[in-house]
Amino acid sequence: MYQSERYKGSNDHHFAELLAEYEGIRVSPSTVRRVLRSAGIRPARKRRPPKAHRPRPRKPQAGLLVHLDASPHAWFEDRGEPCVLLKAVDDATGAILAARFQPTEDLAGYFRLLTDVIQNHGLPVAVYTDRHRIFASPNETLTVEQELAGLSPQKTQFGLALEELGIGHIKALSPQAKGRIERCFQTTQDRWIIELRLRNVGSVDEGNAVLPELIEKHNRLFAVEPAEKDSAFVPYTHPRALKHILCYRGVYRKVGSGQTISYQGHTYKIVSDRILPLKTEVEVRQTLDGSVCIERNGEILPVKRVEKPVRKPASKPEKEKAGVTKPRKPAPNHPWRKAWVTPKPDSMIPQNRGHGQSSSG
Repeated sequence: MYQSERYKGSNDHHFAELLAEYEGIRVSPSTVRRVLRSAGIRPARKRRPPKAHRPRPRKPQAGLLVHLDASPHAWFEDRGEPCVLLKAVDDATGAILAARFQPTEDLAGYFRLLTDVIQNHGLPVAVYTDRHRIFASPNETLTVEQELAGLSPQKTQFGLALEELGIGHIKALSPQAKGRIERCFQTTQDRWIIELRLRNVGSVDEGNAVLPELIEKHNRLFAVEPAEKDSAFVPYTHPRALKHILCYRGVYRKVGSGQTISYQGHTYKIVSDRILPLKTEVEVRQTLDGSVCIERNGEILPVKRVEKPVRKPASKPEKEKAGVTKPRKPAPNHPWRKAWVTPKPDSMIPQNRGHGQSSSG
């Protein structure tokens, strides 16, 4: 049974759980281990020797620190395309707060992941990430001259959203610093690949549909109680809609005539009682569902798409066409009226000058 396609690759503990859940056979993991080893079946994965890294103590309260990371893998084996699993894990409890399957690791996926965390648990005090370009700008390290000039480090769109939400951002300096969430990914790779196989999941949408069940099962087995019971998560009470913060930003436009702006080849009209002066600079924001709004001095103003007015080319004054000119009659004394006298042939013979005639006699 262990070597069947259904349970292939499961570890001893997981196989004991699957036997109880799907086959109605209740045995302890130690019994499973003894039976498999006596049959000459080795464990699916070898235990690696522990590395000499000092473990960082857990935070005392849930919500003080949330780990965000992604794991590309063949989660659906040969039933679907390889994809990425995005995950948010609480540092104090080790519980998975949210997870999403995505085709690729991108900014929109992390915005959706953080939205799930905030809506279901609240605002964390800080998040812990790697230095992926989504989280860390290549220009965030300032030179001495830039620091003396009073310039601020450049932030990514994700960093700007965290700043607006009041969430701290800690970036890991090495892969070893992310050990807690890396171990969580190892556990889910060992277990969830088989769980997804048993459910015949073969796409991102199907995977996201069963994730709540997998997360609940994982937390029941592996989450721990925090040292302090009081949670550090804060309910979201920001007057601005969350979708207008966790969105694409950083594009600036100037207000044109008719309270309009241009964005991505389209014209948008500001729908507000406020009249912005001509050429006022505003920030354009685009939500994850594709809707557009603008931000000005901390206020979100809605816009609506309008048709761009068709400009008629400026008409040039037509030149008057020259009329038919009548032939002019020459004047009486015009040279053309004088008769042309043809010279006689004799007059055209040159005269002999300087030679006398001979006398007669």
